Amino acid sequence: MQHGHGLVAIVMGAVTLAGCTLEPKYVRPDAPVAAPESNVAPGNRAEDLGWRAFFPDPQLQQLIVLALANNRDLRVAALNVETAQARYRIQRADLLPTIAASATEQSERIPASVVAASLPAGSPSVQSAVVSRSYTAGVGLTSFELDLFGRIRSLDHSALQEFFSLQEARRSAQITLVAEVANAYLNVLADQTLIDITRETLQNQMDSYAMTEAMFQGGATTELALRQAESTVDAAKANLAQYERQVAEDRDALQLVLGAPIPAGIEFSGGLDRDAVVSELEMKVPSGVLVRRPDVLAAEHRLQAANANIGAARAAFFPSINLTGSFGTASAQLSGLFEHASEAWTFAPTIGVPIFAGGANVANLRVAKLTRDTAVAQYEKAIQTAFREVADALAARGTLDEQWAAQQALVTAARNAYRLADMRFRGGVDSYLSALDAQRSLYGAEQQFQLVRLLRLENRVTLYKALGGGLQEETATVASIPGGG
Repeated sequence: MQHGHGLVAIVMGAVTLAGCTLEPKYVRPDAPVAAPESNVAPGNRAEDLGWRAFFPDPQLQQLIVLALANNRDLRVAALNVETAQARYRIQRADLLPTIAASATEQSERIPASVVAASLPAGSPSVQSAVVSRSYTAGVGLTSFELDLFGRIRSLDHSALQEFFSLQEARRSAQITLVAEVANAYLNVLADQTLIDITRETLQNQMDSYAMTEAMFQGGATTELALRQAESTVDAAKANLAQYERQVAEDRDALQLVLGAPIPAGIEFSGGLDRDAVVSELEMKVPSGVLVRRPDVLAAEHRLQAANANIGAARAAFFPSINLTGSFGTASAQLSGLFEHASEAWTFAPTIGVPIFAGGANVANLRVAKLTRDTAVAQYEKAIQTAFREVADALAARGTLDEQWAAQQALVTAARNAYRLADMRFRGGVDSYLSALDAQRSLYGAEQQFQLVRLLRLENRVTLYKALGGGLQEETATVASIPGGG
């Protein structure tokens, strides 16, 4: 038993010694750009705001939940995280010895002639074959590497960072999916609003056409005015058919993002003329917001994984020590396997010293360093991309607010102009041409106003996504940090 205790002590000592590493000290690279600053309007911080708070529309919330449960791209991202978790556990298992119990029986028959040939001269003759049996039982470890220079620990660290990277990639995919659902929903609402405006315009034009036709029959107006009124009716009908087709296409696009049919209870009537669909966001961007975006964090974890691989490549230049051993009992008879004095053990440490590898170790180290340098460039590019997306969204927000206010004033002015022109036409003061021009101007202004409303809402969604919007706890089901097992 003393030998058994000694073997256990050696194993425990090996685990204790496996603590150093040759990884370079990780230092986060400086951001190649500064975060954009803006102080236009107060609001909520995107990274602290869950999507339910940012999208208060109950219908939109229902659609987002449906997409999070059924979207195939998000499902693939989740499976990638689970795969990385399993790979990390496989790599982490190398840090500990593999101990297994075993029991064996070995039987051997030696022919009499072979036994006789092996005996010294003058020995009694052997008439029959010799049959021997032996039995062993015990526990042992197989080729456990002492991680004195941190090779296995560096590989473990690299696998863990890859797992974290895929976690962030999944979170990024989830935020992107939420934004895609919101934009698809807004497009349906906007086109539904245009349908409502077109129907109202068509009704007004049909009324004007009916009145113009009656005036023409009474000789109070010309056929030109009648045909002009007729052309406006036909144009409105064509626009109505176009918007109805767009709504159908928008619904198909929304259904594709959802990964499931649109629920029967979802109602798009009323369009954008409903309670708040998208919340306001804070316009001032904190200096560290760019490095907290999921895609930037994913790039940084990949950089840390590449940095850890350098440690593993460096460790290949140093000796490696492997332990193999077992402790148990052995006997020539099964009944004596656990009797006193049947103790048996083996211990076979091996050491390997790299002498010549044809330059493979040097090349592996260079590859690891170049991979780390590539990861640095990719991390910096991720920050630059984040900067551009945030800066563009902030710039668009200011101009869209101004455009929205101006377009709203234009709609009000066009509506008043049409009302006055229609009154003058009905009173016989002006021809129908003035009322027709005013009506066309109003219709065009209303269409453009709805498009600006859509762009303004989509800009909020884009800014929420660009700033790394928060997630609800019940939907952000990211795998926990994997442990051993």
